[in-house]
Amino acid sequence: TVIDTLDHVAVDQYIDGIAKQTGKIDVLLDAAGPLAREYGNGKNALDLPIEEFMVPLATMVKSRFITARAAARPMIKQRSGVIIFVTGSPARAHVPGATAIGVAFGAIENLTQNLAFEISPFGVRVVCLRTLANADSRSIQDTMDFLADKLNVTKDQAMAQIAQSNFLKVPATVQDTANAAVLIASDRARMLTGTVVNATAGAVLD
Repeated sequence: TVIDTLDHVAVDQYIDGIAKQTGKIDVLLDAAGPLAREYGNGKNALDLPIEEFMVPLATMVKSRFITARAAARPMIKQRSGVIIFVTGSPARAHVPGATAIGVAFGAIENLTQNLAFEISPFGVRVVCLRTLANADSRSIQDTMDFLADKLNVTKDQAMAQIAQSNFLKVPATVQDTANAAVLIASDRARMLTGTVVNATAGAVLD
């Protein structure tokens, strides 16, 4: 089933249907988003068109709010559930050319805190997972194509530069993010809510 996460009516109906079919909603993780080229990833702020700057705000932030709100309703009724937001290291300024996505990530991390404040008293946890660039993800592959062309290097060389940006000096993968999300969703993390889990291997520090 494919759902437009920007269509709140469709999302509400889908989540309600799942809740009725299964009896509960345990975890929500919404990772929908545009291609990096659509929001000018790699462009400095002064060269970034307003239309491109607004793309992550109008898609990612809006989508997270719509899907989280839809899932929170049945979760509150059942007095359990975990909503996981995923952001990236640009939530904290540390590389040029990440203005649009960085602002959107910052908004999502703030949404984590505000939503948790309102719904965690009803047994629902809200946690944000801040990751490092996942080398095998669609968005990073798209970004590397742009950067390689801009810097006149190969895609592998551009990827190697990304890997050197963290303390461990290794690239993160989608599997790394999935593993961290599974931990957050589990009862082992039952006291985590309204917080950002920094899984950037030191690329950005709190």
